[in-house]
Amino acid sequence: MYCRTVNSLQILQKVKAKKHLGQHFLIDLSIARKIVDSLSLMEQYKKVVEVGSGMGVLTQYLIENKNYKTIPIDVDRESIGYLAEKYPDLKGSIIYGDFLKMDLNDIVKDEPFAVIGNFPYNISSQILFKVLDYKDQIPEVVGMFQKEVAERFAAEPGSKTYGITSVLLQAFYDIEYLFTVEPEVFNPPPKVKSAVIRLTRNKKSKLECDEKAFKIIVKMAFNQRRKMMRKSLKSLLNEDNKDNQILTKRPEQLSVEEFVELTNLIG
Repeated sequence: MYCRTVNSLQILQKVKAKKHLGQHFLIDLSIARKIVDSLSLMEQYKKVVEVGSGMGVLTQYLIENKNYKTIPIDVDRESIGYLAEKYPDLKGSIIYGDFLKMDLNDIVKDEPFAVIGNFPYNISSQILFKVLDYKDQIPEVVGMFQKEVAERFAAEPGSKTYGITSVLLQAFYDIEYLFTVEPEVFNPPPKVKSAVIRLTRNKKSKLECDEKAFKIIVKMAFNQRRKMMRKSLKSLLNEDNKDNQILTKRPEQLSVEEFVELTNLIG
């Protein structure tokens, strides 16, 4: 434990955490190892994109596995410079830029890939919505999130935390809450607990409904989550569909499949 702390402090002298980038550097290497070891579908891809690499606390363990190519991405020039210096063999693979604005196929060349990272909390949901854009290429995601956000993503129907992001993500991914991470293992420590989750692509190639309409209906329903569907979706209903039993439920009671059914019902 003592050696791990000393090594971590030496690293932290290299790059200063930047508040506007939402940086909280993980300094417990045992947790870093545990996150990397949570990748479980490595036979399905040959590339791993690491989002928000910082000073390489995950990178150092990712590059140990030669079965895939590690591609670190960071929007912080200081971090990129540090990574290039510390991992010269990765120099051609380290990418400076905003993950949310990238065409990822410029990087992965239309091949399957995994996504991993200690994601900045201020853009963590956006990162997963970006993943959805490439869902047919991404068999799994392992990431660190704010604890309450992770719980929301993994929540099941009937839970108070089940919401818009739960439905939209679970339409295409099975989500597992893996473990909780305490604030003191970061520098600077965040004001909240964190959690690591794993998303595994399910077998749905597409939803059996209009996907744009599906998203609209999910968002409309949860924007008035205390109301029955009949009231929250009143503007979309007509005489032919307003008496369906599914409309007597509240949005948090509906599974993904029921939202698909509801989308087809409304048409």
